[in-house]
Parts: sequence; structure tokens; C-alpha cells
Amino acid sequence: MTSTDEALERFRRERPRIETAAKLTAAHIRRRAARARINCEVSFRAKEIASFVTKAQHKQYDDPWAQITDKAGVRIVVQHSGLLDPVVALLRESLTLVHEPEDDRYVSGAEDRLQYPRLHVQVMAYGDQRSDDGQPYECEIQVRTEATDLWARMSHKLMYKPATAAVPSDVRRSLYRLIALIELYDLEVQRGVEALAQYPDVAQGNQLLDEAEHLFRTFTDHEPRRDLSEDVVDVLVKTIQNPSTYAEQLAKFTEDRRADLERAYKDYGPGSEHFLRHGRYVLASQPESLIIFERLSSAKFLLQGRWIDELPESMLDDMADAWGVSL
Repeated sequence: MTSTDEALERFRRERPRIETAAKLTAAHIRRRAARARINCEVSFRAKEIASFVTKAQHKQYDDPWAQITDKAGVRIVVQHSGLLDPVVALLRESLTLVHEPEDDRYVSGAEDRLQYPRLHVQVMAYGDQRSDDGQPYECEIQVRTEATDLWARMSHKLMYKPATAAVPSDVRRSLYRLIALIELYDLEVQRGVEALAQYPDVAQGNQLLDEAEHLFRTFTDHEPRRDLSEDVVDVLVKTIQNPSTYAEQLAKFTEDRRADLERAYKDYGPGSEHFLRHGRYVLASQPESLIIFERLSSAKFLLQGRWIDELPESMLDDMADAWGVSL
């Protein structure tokens, strides 16, 4: 039996544990990012068996098991390039790095080239999963902006998996030229986000929703409906006397009432029988639910007065029921 055959047999056997290790690592990163107020999407995967075999054969590794270091993988996607360094700093603080990050953004001498700015961080996976030899698994973390993630996924399909022949050089060049647009897009998004923060009256609702989303992700990784959130937050902000200090108030409420919130989300939130079977309590699966619960606790009559003029009263009744208060 060759080293590749032995590695493949072991990978088949251990793959469920590897996937669990990746899942636990991703969940850990989501929690830490939420508490650090870094808005990002975090996904995970265990390498596919076919991909493991292809890589082992193509690279002709002497020890495929040890040399294929992306058996467990996590991908972090942030809104713009200004958030890349904060994410790397968070990974340094919250996980054990195997070696220094592979960061192509600062490679000297490559300024005149159009290339994908790779940013990979190799860490020890979070959690208690162990290999057959008792060692924790490594996990490769890819960190990208939304724009570079779109380019990387598109180019991977077109350039790295051709059906019959290599992609023509002019086509490859055209795909790489898109990187210049990606860089401009990232910079403009960052500029827009930073500029908007200078106008609190304009950004008030967005900032309030962003804060609620950060806190909400410490309870669940459910993906909410942004359009619904925006409609509801437009009403909620009218019940808050001093929005500039409300973020601290909401964070304190969340920590002080965490046990009650966990109970409410378990019974009425995403994944609950109420939500899945009855189709009610839809706002309990939304980040603005934290604001609603806080307002029900401290200003329920003001909330009710504003709500009934603009939103269905039944939705607030459901949230009051979930929180255990009467209106």
C-alpha cells in the first residue's frame, strides 16, 4: 500500500471528526467576531475525498497526510479590506497559530502584478476533536473581502477546473484584470462605511441594527432577513431617547438578561417548534428582537404606541408573549 493509499484510508476514517473540528472552529470564530463587533460571514468544510486524492497525486507528496494541511477549512468573508487586519488580530488572540499567516497583500516586488491577494491563517482547530494519534487537527482559515471572495469563486470555476484543456492566456489575463476593479471596489466600500459613520443622524438606524446583529450572533448563526430588520428598526429608533449611547445600554441588557434571552430564543427563535411549525414569532429569529425585548422591559408603552401606527400589532403581541410580558 502506497503512502497515498494509507493517507486516503485514514482520511476516510477520520473525516467526520475533521468536519466537526472545522465546525467548532467556525462557531468559535463567529462568537469572538460578534463580541469584537466585526461583521463577517464564517463558513466551514472538511475537504472532499476526491479533492484529497487529486491533491495528493498532483503534488506527489511523500507524506500526504501531514503535507495536506487544509483537510479542515474555514472561510471568513468581511465587508471590506479595512477589516482584514482586525480579523487576523482576532485569530491570533483566540486561536493557536501553527505558523505566521500567508499574506500576499504586503509581498515586496509584486506591486506591478495583478494577482489574487491570498490571506491564509493556519491554526490548531478549536474544540476537543483528535486524530487517531491523539493530536488536534489543523485548520486552514481563508480570510477574504466580499469582493475578493466573489472573484476567487468565479475564477476557480473558470481557470482551475477546465473540462478539456488549459484556459487561453488572453482569457486568464482578462480574469486577472478584474482584480484591479476588486481593489477599487473594496476601497470605495471602506470609504463609504467610514464616511457614513461621520453622519450619525443618517446612519442611526444602520448603526443600531449593526450593534443588534453583533449581539444576536452570540446566540445563533441563523441568517436573518435584512429587509424586515430595516423596517422594524426604523420604528424602534423612534422609541430611543439617546441613540448615541443606546449601544452600551443594549449590550448591558444582553449580558444581564442572557439566561432569559437564551430561553426565549430556544422556545421561540430559529429552530424552535413555534417558528418552524406555526410560522409565528418571526421577529424572534431577527437581530432586532434584542431591541424589542429591551424596549418591552424598559419602555413597553412607548414601544406599543409607536408600533401600532406603523407595524402589525400581532407581531409585537408575539414578541411580548415570547418575552413573558403583557401589553
